[in-house]
Amino acid sequence: MAEFKKILILDNPVQAHLLDSILTDRGIPHVMISYRDSAYDGIYQLRRGWGHIEAPDEYRNRIVAIYDDLSRSEQKQDNGKE
Repeated sequence: MAEFKKILILDNPVQAHLLDSILTDRGIPHVMISYRDSAYDGIYQLRRGWGHIEAPDEYRNRIVAIYDDLSRSEQKQDNGKE
């Protein structure tokens, strides 16, 4: 089995869920790691981001490209609300 490495940090649970769905649909192996710690009521997520994604290094470029497309889409939606 391929070694999983940290690919990128995710900002929020919506972004994580959407990226998880897309990667699953495309058959890209990955794991979502949340930084949530119930003992501290999620305070680390405010400072470090929601969590990160791990995957085999060979998928890094594909995952980053998908993430970039999602980020651009979010920015377009935010700009349309102003």
